[in-house]
Amino acid sequence: MNIPEILETVMMICFGFSWPLSVIKNIKAKSAKSMSLPFIILILCGYFAGIASKFISGNVGYVLIFYFINVASVSVNLTVYFINRRHDKKSCGANC
Repeated sequence: MNIPEILETVMMICFGFSWPLSVIKNIKAKSAKSMSLPFIILILCGYFAGIASKFISGNVGYVLIFYFINVASVSVNLTVYFINRRHDKKSCGANC
């Protein structure tokens, strides 16, 4: 195990704890007003680039698991965005 891989794992774990907290906050809010679709998509693209980098470099190690966990968490947040957007449209009614 090398130091760069350990540091990358720590980074992924820190990010990994942040996403479920965001999902919980957004589920409770029942509104997409504080969420940003471009931001969520940009984060997903970044994780996919990181995953591709691991495979292209042949450096497929245990840290890849954390990439996939984070992609799953951000994907749940993306789903919540669309659910919350539907809530916003329903509550807005004819005023939108």
